Amino acid sequence: MAKAPNQPDPTAIRALITDKGLLAVHVTPNARQNVVQLPDVGAAPVLQVRTTATPEDGKATREVLKLVADALGLAKSAITLERGATSRDKVLRITPEK
Repeated sequence: MAKAPNQPDPTAIRALITDKGLLAVHVTPNARQNVVQLPDVGAAPVLQVRTTATPEDGKATREVLKLVADALGLAKSAITLERGATSRDKVLRITPEK
């Protein structure tokens, strides 16, 4: 899969994934554009994701899963929501493709 424009390098995102395959994400719904952003230097290792989707009926969460999958170059099925279905702070499980 090709990386979308203005996305961080997938290697930099993978550096945020714990040894248990978990990735902390902070979500901003109703944004002007879809953006995946690395944390600032010295900040907590939390990926920032802004999405144009609204936070109703899981729309924003589904869009976040898609955006993170695209940013990592993985299939959507390789990423699942571990925690935070109704929260802006989410934990995703990244399953490496075989």
